[in-house]
Amino acid sequence: MTDTERAISVVVNGVPREATVPVRWLLSDALRHGLGLTGTHVGCEHGVCGSCTVLVDGQPTRSCLVLAVQMDGHEITTVEGLSRSDNRGGQVLHPIQEAFRECHALQCGFCTPGFLTTIAAGLDARDPSVEITDEEVDELVGGNLCRCTGYANIKKACRHAAARMRDAAATDVEAAR
Repeated sequence: MTDTERAISVVVNGVPREATVPVRWLLSDALRHGLGLTGTHVGCEHGVCGSCTVLVDGQPTRSCLVLAVQMDGHEITTVEGLSRSDNRGGQVLHPIQEAFRECHALQCGFCTPGFLTTIAAGLDARDPSVEITDEEVDELVGGNLCRCTGYANIKKACRHAAARMRDAAATDVEAAR
């Protein structure tokens, strides 16, 4: 290792990883080129478009704005990590992933990973028993840019996922009684 490289330890999508990365690499570089996780897209490289958004310790973070070496010791979730195991060898999509598919919320798909990670974090952080408001939906999608869809179906998917999560929470409450 030279003074132009650093060893980092991170947890990516639930898996502990160690890597030696160039000190100039952005988190997006490390994810895409170092770890082969190409779901994180790089658009504007200025933090404006949101395509590169990942979750760092559960918080939406523009991976084009942070250095990979800054992530040492942190937990990172990419779009590939939003789904969970079904305990039978398959995967269960996050409700927002399902909703994007069901509501036709993408066209070219370039911005989709950023929308999915951002919205997933927002939906996971809120009380699912409360109906989502239009203001909340606007806030969840407002930081990401899409040049294809006009946002109508993205917002529809956000509402759909929130409703699914509300129904699941109500079912869980009933089952606990």
